[in-house]
Amino acid sequence: MSLPADTPPAITDALGYLQHHLQELTERQNASEHTINTTLAGLTAQLQQLTQLITAPVPTVAPPPIPLSPPPVSPPSPVPAAPSKQWTRPKLPSPPDFSSERSSGRAFLNSCMLYLRLAPEQFTCDEEKIFWTLAFFKDGCAAKWSENLFRQEADTGIFPIRSWTDFEQQFQSQFFPVNAEADAINTLEGSSYYQGNWTVDDYLDSFLILASDAGYMDPWTLVVKFH
Repeated sequence: MSLPADTPPAITDALGYLQHHLQELTERQNASEHTINTTLAGLTAQLQQLTQLITAPVPTVAPPPIPLSPPPVSPPSPVPAAPSKQWTRPKLPSPPDFSSERSSGRAFLNSCMLYLRLAPEQFTCDEEKIFWTLAFFKDGCAAKWSENLFRQEADTGIFPIRSWTDFEQQFQSQFFPVNAEADAINTLEGSSYYQGNWTVDDYLDSFLILASDAGYMDPWTLVVKFH
């Protein structure tokens, strides 16, 4: 821009300064615009890459193949065990009914005691043993003796015989021969006792019982009395 020739120097200097400053600002603005444009171009390129990554289809990854398991193996059938032989107790005969004959008292008591020893699991206490034995007192004095025991229980509320040992002692005093030893001695010492028509086994059994009741334990005595 040309100025008149008569323009004062101060104005000329001021205009020159302003023109120079304006040129610097223009250059700065251009540089800033270039920087901004470069930055925008870089951001635009990154945005496009991100957009492509987002919109691109995700490749499907096939799952790894499942290994085939071997077919189940059936366990071997158990071999049936041989049936075990279970021991069974032979059926025990019950004692015979007792009618109070003293001559059969010992045999009856022995029969009861044999059953109690062979089948102890059937009885839980002495009272059960006593009641079971009294169940065979069906006739005669034996039935009356049993009835008297239960009558005492009804009067007092307590059964009079409390233990099996006590029952044995009372039974022996009531139903064993009164003079078993004396009777056995008289029989063995008498002349009427001999084998006769008895079989050897029957006579021997009877002789041994009498010898035991008589207290004959000496072998020589037994030999002399056995005829």
